[in-house]
Amino acid sequence: MAQDLLTRAGVAYLHEIGFMVCFAALLLERWLLRPDPDRATATRLVIIDIVYGLAALTLLVSGILRVIHFGQGSAFYTTNPLFWWKVGLFLGAGALSLYPTVTYVLWAIPLRRGEAPSLSAAATTRLRWVINIELLAFATLPLLASLMARGVGRPA
Repeated sequence: MAQDLLTRAGVAYLHEIGFMVCFAALLLERWLLRPDPDRATATRLVIIDIVYGLAALTLLVSGILRVIHFGQGSAFYTTNPLFWWKVGLFLGAGALSLYPTVTYVLWAIPLRRGEAPSLSAAATTRLRWVINIELLAFATLPLLASLMARGVGRPA
């Protein structure tokens, strides 16, 4: 029984840490993003995006594990429309994150040559908007989780 409790708590902890690292990575990305970043800043952005991706994967896997094995039971989640809003927001943020990720992947060529990548002011503005929307989506997830934990959205 104690082992089950520790496993459940550990999976919940990984889920929460994954969320926090995702949010922190997005904030750092947003803060560092500038037109025509220098090589060091561009490298930091690439590394931060990798960390974000790994944290998002941790968040996704731990979330699935919580629904299937270590949470309140799959019926608790799948019958609640707020759960599906959470899933949609997470997947939407993940889809949006492809734009910055592809941008950073394309920086690999100049970075390998020791050069700074080129990023126009317009592209920087677009990337900032994408990250802002991702941050808004991520900021909404804990609210939905808090409401779900209090029974909001559960079928009567």
